[in-house]
Amino acid sequence: MLPILMLASCFPALAAIQTDANSEQAPDDDRMSWWREARFGLYIHWGLYAIPAGEWKGQTNHAEWILTTAQIPVSEYERFLQRFNPVKFDADVWVKMAKDAGMKYIVITSKHHDGFCLFDSKYTDYDVMSTPFKRDIMKELADACRREGIKMCWYHSIMDWHHPDYLPRRGWEDRPAEGADFDRYVKHLHNQVEELLTNYGDIGVMWFDGEWEATWNHEYGQALYELCRKLQPNVIVNNRVDKGRGGMAGLTAPGGFLGDFGTPEQEVPQTGLPAVDWESCITMNRHWGFNKFDTDFKSTETLIRMLVDIASKGGNFLLNVGPTAEGEFPQESVERLKAMGEWMDVNGDSIYGTTASPFKSLAWGRCTAKKMGAGTTLYLHVFDWPEDGRLVVPGLGNEPGRAYLLTEPGRSLDVRRTESDIVITVPRNAPDAVCSVIALEISGDPIVYELPEIKAESAILVRPLTVEIATASGALEVRYTLDGRDPTADSTKYERPFEVSESTVVKARAFHRGKPVTAVAEAKFTRVTPAPAVSVRGSFPGLKCDAFSGDWNQLPDFDRLTPKETKVVANFALDPGPPVEYVGRRYTGYVMVPRDDVYVFSLTSDDGARLLIGGNVVVDNDGLHGSAEKRGVMALAAGTHRITVEYFNKTGAAALEVRLAPIGQPLTAIPDSSLAHG
Repeated sequence: MLPILMLASCFPALAAIQTDANSEQAPDDDRMSWWREARFGLYIHWGLYAIPAGEWKGQTNHAEWILTTAQIPVSEYERFLQRFNPVKFDADVWVKMAKDAGMKYIVITSKHHDGFCLFDSKYTDYDVMSTPFKRDIMKELADACRREGIKMCWYHSIMDWHHPDYLPRRGWEDRPAEGADFDRYVKHLHNQVEELLTNYGDIGVMWFDGEWEATWNHEYGQALYELCRKLQPNVIVNNRVDKGRGGMAGLTAPGGFLGDFGTPEQEVPQTGLPAVDWESCITMNRHWGFNKFDTDFKSTETLIRMLVDIASKGGNFLLNVGPTAEGEFPQESVERLKAMGEWMDVNGDSIYGTTASPFKSLAWGRCTAKKMGAGTTLYLHVFDWPEDGRLVVPGLGNEPGRAYLLTEPGRSLDVRRTESDIVITVPRNAPDAVCSVIALEISGDPIVYELPEIKAESAILVRPLTVEIATASGALEVRYTLDGRDPTADSTKYERPFEVSESTVVKARAFHRGKPVTAVAEAKFTRVTPAPAVSVRGSFPGLKCDAFSGDWNQLPDFDRLTPKETKVVANFALDPGPPVEYVGRRYTGYVMVPRDDVYVFSLTSDDGARLLIGGNVVVDNDGLHGSAEKRGVMALAAGTHRITVEYFNKTGAAALEVRLAPIGQPLTAIPDSSLAHG
């Protein structure tokens, strides 16, 4: 049996970027078109942190976060200002390297979290004009980009470890927070964004970061987004302007959050994301900023195949370089950019302006697609060249036209149909050992014979449950049954979502021109009896919270530990203020639900957490990780149920959020009035 897609947005990596349906700020095709066409951009992390080059007091694992990872007092870090003198910086050289690599846009840190600005700002002296260099680096780059036809884009940090009004302070800092005014800092942030979008010509993207701390909220994000669009109506703004990002997976959870594209960081989503704009930002080695000890660079093969993989899933690739304090790209980066450019010179048509692969997977590589008049060109990126000279394109229903290698566009390859597959005869040796590309022209939109996908929000039901069936191509017809028999051409035709109200096995099969072209997909839905509510006497508002101290990599057995403190709290929210490290929490009490139903529980945490109802684990989000969400479902009877949430944070940022909803309803934080303890 194939697994059902449980809870259409169970995983942040599958959640669509959404805005208010009535908002005029929704992504539009005209504004996004150049970005979708580009597919490949250069990311640059550069600032004062390039001077220590990753080293502080014998430790060599730092980079752009060195101020906080090495716990350097701001007054001491400020001394780097007088040492920043990148005399080898040449904007034209940088931009030419990006262009020759096949990149279409550059995103550079106008200001990173340390607060230092690489541009001339009248709102601070903590900028490049206060260094010995005294040149507006951003202006030089913007002018060079304009000359070369490259889009100039800014990375600008919301978080600021230097500004006196930014809150919260780092937990180890000695700077007092008294007198700090976060709203005053937000005004400063707006002032600098206005400079960046006023003084440097047309800007392609405002790429924000550092939005995860508790002081930033949706209202601040909305105001900042609207400011950017007011100053430059065509600018594209990433989703980190707002609070809806789902951890490093980087995509925005449904619910009216702002942002024109998602930002997976150091990862590529596992599957294609239809109708979602996203961009994976990835380092060449292990750090964003320059670290002279970090020689763990990804190979050219890895980077080219990563570019292909991302494009085949409909995303953009933002590849990072961390320049040296002297103003040069590391030699390893230069070599890789050059090699990628040589590959793109031949194969760029298979990347630029393409859309995601119509195939879920291909054993030999990846595919991108491009609409060409009434037909489509499929670009077949072959990682594993067939030894028998036959490249099999499985389950393609279109009539094939011409096929050719991008290395030899004037020479056609033999193309034949073998039942449901297309077979292309290829030369004995691959033209490119890393990735050879074959263009296959087909009539119409791709028709792919892939198993129908039976989708619902849960595999269990208490009340009628809506079921949908999706296919890889609108040209296919789906027939389905509810009685356990395999579908035939005479079975019910799927035309719209339907409901099941009892335990049912749904079977579905795709047909093309009246003939079955896929195997049978199957999904089982089970009607269950909700877990009974418990009787509670003498309950009180809030939850019991036991606090623990310890250094863990996963949740400990709290029953074996003695809490350092026990108190009553209103809900699952962590204490305000700087993140607390090496701590554990166990919340116990009761949650009240209004009716018999299947309920979705969402648990977001950094680091690990677990949610139990009546002693049964519903969501397990354990382990060391950044802010990440997981979900689970459970059938509950109307009334009160025991709830336990266990949580720990080791180091760094901290997050804990619990949300709940009946299936089919938007997730919301559990109201304080629905929580109790006894």
